[in-house]
Amino acid sequence: MVIKIFRTVAIGCILIMQTFMTAMTAQDASLPASPAETPDTTAVRKTHSFYAGAGYGNNLLYLGTTMSQDHGFGYASASYGLADKLYLSATGYTINGFSPFTAFYSLGISFNHAFNSWFDISTGLSHYTVAQSLRDTLFSNFTYGDATLGFDWRILYSRISVGGLFAGGGQFYLQTRHSRYFETPSFAREKAFFSFDPYVNVLFGKMVTIETTGGTTETSVSPGYRPWRQNTQGTTPGTVYSEDFGLMEINFGIPVAFSYDFFTLEIEPGYVIPFYSEEGSSGTKGFLMLASLFFRIF
Repeated sequence: MVIKIFRTVAIGCILIMQTFMTAMTAQDASLPASPAETPDTTAVRKTHSFYAGAGYGNNLLYLGTTMSQDHGFGYASASYGLADKLYLSATGYTINGFSPFTAFYSLGISFNHAFNSWFDISTGLSHYTVAQSLRDTLFSNFTYGDATLGFDWRILYSRISVGGLFAGGGQFYLQTRHSRYFETPSFAREKAFFSFDPYVNVLFGKMVTIETTGGTTETSVSPGYRPWRQNTQGTTPGTVYSEDFGLMEINFGIPVAFSYDFFTLEIEPGYVIPFYSEEGSSGTKGFLMLASLFFRIF
């Protein structure tokens, strides 16, 4: 059992790397340079960075739908940063009860820039590739790109993100995220601290209204990267499908992280409230939990 859990935890994800980068940036700013470091080596350390991480969660949600089919998942990831602005990431995922062991993987690139203390921008592009044998069960290969504006109101940090999913007919999403990051004073020779980043995230996207001849109406999500869109829509006689842009879900989370020198351990409990019918939907609701461990290699 221990070996099985270890193998599961050893497979990767990019979805929470941004939260980790925020904590690590704050940590780096609080630590003085080592006496052994010359100005040249310090500059190299700040220009180039490399991170590795692994974790486990009870369900993997992305853009309003479950990518792991309500099963537990594990991940392992690696990320290279250039000047704390450009990041390249690679992640592999495993899902409990599914074969092959690496169910799918992702490659991503992101760029961020802060104009001043209250306004920043970021953009990213991620591609997900699924094992051939799982494409009819999990989802199809897809690429997702987004652009984000960030506003620091001192007591609240807000992000407004617009994104597009490139798969099938394509799909547009709008997200707003409001959070309040704070951390404890450093201890253990100024190398350790706890950080908290409670947030509320609101997701808008395509909603599907399903009407049957019997007068039954259901509202579901329109998962552009799942086989449902191709294999289910329009195949049932007497059933009418219509799509509208609307509120898909609201989710809450309270990431709690412990950082010490070169590593960070983070526990993120969360809760999802969907705005669609539960029956026939690829989404989910309720409690989520994710545990991750990250290392700064350099």
